[in-house]
Amino acid sequence: MTISPPPPLTAPGALPDQLAAAGWAVIDARTLAARCRLPADAMPAWLPLWHDLPPDAHLRDGGRYRRRRHGCFVVDGAVVAPVPHRAHWQPVEYNALHGGIQRWFEPLPAALAADPAWAALLSGLADVAALLRGPQRWFVEAHPFRIDTTDGIGRPTPEGAHRDGVDLVAVLLVARHNVKGGETRVFDARGPQGMRFTLAEPFSVLLLDDERVIHETTPIQPLDPAAPAWRDTLVLTFRRSGFQGPASA
Repeated sequence: MTISPPPPLTAPGALPDQLAAAGWAVIDARTLAARCRLPADAMPAWLPLWHDLPPDAHLRDGGRYRRRRHGCFVVDGAVVAPVPHRAHWQPVEYNALHGGIQRWFEPLPAALAADPAWAALLSGLADVAALLRGPQRWFVEAHPFRIDTTDGIGRPTPEGAHRDGVDLVAVLLVARHNVKGGETRVFDARGPQGMRFTLAEPFSVLLLDDERVIHETTPIQPLDPAAPAWRDTLVLTFRRSGFQGPASA
């Protein structure tokens, strides 16, 4: 099935200018791997993780369509360090549906957190965050998601169009299986300008300057209602000045 419209890809050398001009960019998997100095087989080796995600017990719309894990890291120059497992928290200003509560999710597998390729991915994307804010000590939250169609429809962003309260958001499309929908929409936070497209290439990535744009993804439905259907992503957020929380750390 042809998915339209495709994302407007940014050439490797044009990434700083695209982020400065628009506040967002999409790069393909090859460009991401090159920027992060990843072997070609590094990210595909993580695919089994998405088949072992626990259900999200915090969905306030009563849905059963989301599975996820969560992990936190600090990136300081070339050093990537995991931090003790902690709750995910957002203020209601950024997440009207799930904000203001501590949400505990199962941690990332220890083998993933210890993988040198994982550290390279976080370090490489921290360099992208530095294009926006200059070199910083980055506080990173990692969210592997599976949105399925258990309820007949799956909602990648049940909170609607939103910001995350961070500096850089990286949304890696991991897989689409037997789904239609899941269109990404990015809007200027200060005006009506926007773009819509569908991420389809595994490990292509949408990069967002969270201070300048809001984003959402439309619901998914199965192409074949008799077969399982899902959309897998990895969302990585980079924030200066500590993790979000009732008492930021």
